[in-house]
Amino acid sequence: MAAPQNLPVILYHYDASPFATKVKNLLALKKVPHYRVEVSTILPRPDLADRLGVTYRRIPILAIGRDIYCDSSLIASALERRFPPSDSYPTLFPARKGGGKADTGMVKALSMTYADRAVFPLAAENLPYKKFAPEFVKDRSSWLGKTIDPDAMTANQPVVKSWLVSHLSLLEEQLADGREWLLDTETPSLADISVHFSWEWMQQFRSLRDIFDRARFPASLAWISRTSEYIAKIRAQHKGALDNISGAQAAEIIFSSAPEDPRIVGFDAVEASRLGVKRYDAVSVTPSDNGKVPTVGKLVALSLDEVAVETQGNSGTPVYCHFPRLNFVVKPATGGSAKL
Repeated sequence: MAAPQNLPVILYHYDASPFATKVKNLLALKKVPHYRVEVSTILPRPDLADRLGVTYRRIPILAIGRDIYCDSSLIASALERRFPPSDSYPTLFPARKGGGKADTGMVKALSMTYADRAVFPLAAENLPYKKFAPEFVKDRSSWLGKTIDPDAMTANQPVVKSWLVSHLSLLEEQLADGREWLLDTETPSLADISVHFSWEWMQQFRSLRDIFDRARFPASLAWISRTSEYIAKIRAQHKGALDNISGAQAAEIIFSSAPEDPRIVGFDAVEASRLGVKRYDAVSVTPSDNGKVPTVGKLVALSLDEVAVETQGNSGTPVYCHFPRLNFVVKPATGGSAKL
């Protein structure tokens, strides 16, 4: 299966990123062919900032045509919208077994709050920062907005491990009735992909091996393995990753593609008024939790779910850069180097 010529998909990633793994799993579940651009694990990332005018510092980022999607929770929604469910593109929101309905709102909430912002930060507390290069630790300190103290993190690991065991207990409770997938759906959903990636990643950590107790959490460990195997099977049957390409090649593909009409996202004038912004204003969009590097651009779309700004890099060709509304701050721009 080749990528649609009029709707190429490009993933900006690096292999060690757990959230990039999450998005790769979403792309596999949706069976969306895509190109990949490998970027640095630390700033700067000129393929994004200089070529596209996207200064958002977290990875991964997904381009669909000339639209750039930031944050894995929005990427999931964008994939479902841009590749509507069909025989070619399975849904990320399957119905519950037995003729039940699909859960969408709560699945999105579970993904962006519980999975991404409750479980994953605890997993990241176990990273072996003492083994990392000083420039990586400095970069991640900037990302977190505080100095990383590897000794203090090591001292606190027993507490973190105990919290993780409590989260495993919740997972075991959810799966205790023998269901195949977290929300008892016909196939894996965004909920499974979002919860799974952190636990699969944690299984690589030597310091956490003792929490994965098969006698204590049999259903949870079976579900982790089952989800991994399901994704691997899809990858074996459908070639998702096409070629690895350069940032220059990616920019050329993006610039030659058409953007999605911003009217599809829409513009909520009431919410814009609450935020003190208007359509086509210069605004900044910044994560509210970490990686607080603003992206500055011209406001082109604003809904309850999504905000899009027009940015441009050194070429002068504009792209639309999209962010979730939740956990991001939209406000009038007070400077910056974006070209409007």
